[in-house]
Amino acid sequence: MAKLILSMDGLTLKEIPLSKERTTIGRKPHNDIQIDNLAISGEHAVIVTILNDSFLEDMNSTNGTYVNGQPIKKHFLQNNDVVELGKYRLKYVNETPQQASGADFEKTMVLRPDMLKKPPEQAPGKGIGDTQVGVKPEAPKAPAPSAASPEAELPLGAIQVLTGGNAGRELALTKSLTTLGKPGVQVAVIARRPHGYFITHVEGAQFPVVNGAALDTQAHPLKDHDIIELAGVKMEFFLKT
Repeated sequence: MAKLILSMDGLTLKEIPLSKERTTIGRKPHNDIQIDNLAISGEHAVIVTILNDSFLEDMNSTNGTYVNGQPIKKHFLQNNDVVELGKYRLKYVNETPQQASGADFEKTMVLRPDMLKKPPEQAPGKGIGDTQVGVKPEAPKAPAPSAASPEAELPLGAIQVLTGGNAGRELALTKSLTTLGKPGVQVAVIARRPHGYFITHVEGAQFPVVNGAALDTQAHPLKDHDIIELAGVKMEFFLKT
């Protein structure tokens, strides 16, 4: 399991296992990692962990978030990365092989319903925007199932909008991570893994609904023809054959 080592001025303060799918960092008490310092924003940053991969995102903090000395908005965390928050340091330690890549995360876009495009020849849809991730405390995630087959053998997944003015339009899920929803309202991530597709709640007071049932804080496996309701839009997940 990945973990963070919190330190200041070279002195280790604590170790924090990333046992949740969403770990918030900030000055306010409700954060999973509270740093009571004026240089830290109330809700400064968040780490989203999906299986063996962790992704850091700055939440429009006042003083910014730095990794290895460089300012970031989104960052795919790799073993021994050092997250800098004011005078504090969070060293990311993860010796487990990772499945995604930094390029996958950096190129993942927030897909608003009005930006989905109907592909002429199964062309991937495009979207723009940055996700602001807001989270709540949650139970530890369940152990990830082992991969049964290479990702190349997994059928390509896609979503098709069922309601609203964009009904009928679809998006191929070609990336390891695809972020869906409306920032500030409701956001979820669909992860493409060797053993299937998983949807995880990222932001918003209401959780996504799959087949009429609200999700909990853990990653939920998607099945062919599942109906997803997210940010007021109903869509269908399906596998292309």
